[in-house]
Amino acid sequence: MNTFTFKNGDYVPEIGLGTWLSKPNEVYNAVLAAIKVGYRHFDCAYIYQNETEIGRALRFAIENGLVKREDIFVTSKLWNSDHAPKQVEKAIRKSIFDLQLDYLDLYLIHWPVAFKTGHLYAHSADDLVSPDEFSIEKTWQAMEIIQEKGLAKHIGVSNFNMPKLNRLLTNSRIAPEMLQIELHPYFQQTELIEFCRKNRILVTAYSPLGSHHLIQGKAGLTREAIVKSIAEKHHCTPAQVLLAWGIQRGSIVIPKSVNEKRIRENFNALNVRLDASDFVKLGDLEQNLRISKGLFCVLPGGFYTYEDIWEK
Repeated sequence: MNTFTFKNGDYVPEIGLGTWLSKPNEVYNAVLAAIKVGYRHFDCAYIYQNETEIGRALRFAIENGLVKREDIFVTSKLWNSDHAPKQVEKAIRKSIFDLQLDYLDLYLIHWPVAFKTGHLYAHSADDLVSPDEFSIEKTWQAMEIIQEKGLAKHIGVSNFNMPKLNRLLTNSRIAPEMLQIELHPYFQQTELIEFCRKNRILVTAYSPLGSHHLIQGKAGLTREAIVKSIAEKHHCTPAQVLLAWGIQRGSIVIPKSVNEKRIRENFNALNVRLDASDFVKLGDLEQNLRISKGLFCVLPGGFYTYEDIWEK
């Protein structure tokens, strides 16, 4: 499998299995199916509330010789309720325990937003914490410590923009090594990708197929005429076109599925090579359409606005 490489020479596979919204009694079989197909990268998060089941699947696969621990790459994420520096190590140890591993390959700050400790969701402004109290810099310092302790081989962030990345690059001992963001032809984020390339930050694309079920009034990327015509040209599926587009732009892709047929189809996107004319056509689909807006953090009287999250 092709990979992207960290500064220290460690590698991360170009495609991983996303596990967001994967239901109990589905994700176990999905992980095992993915391993048998050839996946070696699994994207998880505490807030997905399915890491225990994923851990059972990983343990089964390792103990039964389907895969070696050193050959898989597992990511998890620090949830908003654990931004207090003293909570960060507790949080990663919880994910490591649930995933039945000794360490994580990558640990990310999930959002640049803090909730009060113990408040899994923010129902009102009272559940939020001021950005000054748990600043991203303070939380990042705790992330540096968990890496130094060997709990995570690599650390990074998710849903951060250039100003916030610059803050960490300027005020850290260990620079972020990964940025996970929404990326697809409707929302291409070219400037942010170039910023990461210049600063040697790898990029992971979530929702690489556009999450059509979240797009009101649109059929979705896999039904776009341009995407379908490119798929016909390359004798592949529209989803494979979108994943190949993401990979060839220089990002890791983590499509979510619990369907074995789609898991296999998505993996086979590694065999699709788009040409320059394909990229021009897919570039025309840009709509600056952000699907994952983070509005669950924007509450009356709270500390965060849409602009605070994405523009400042």
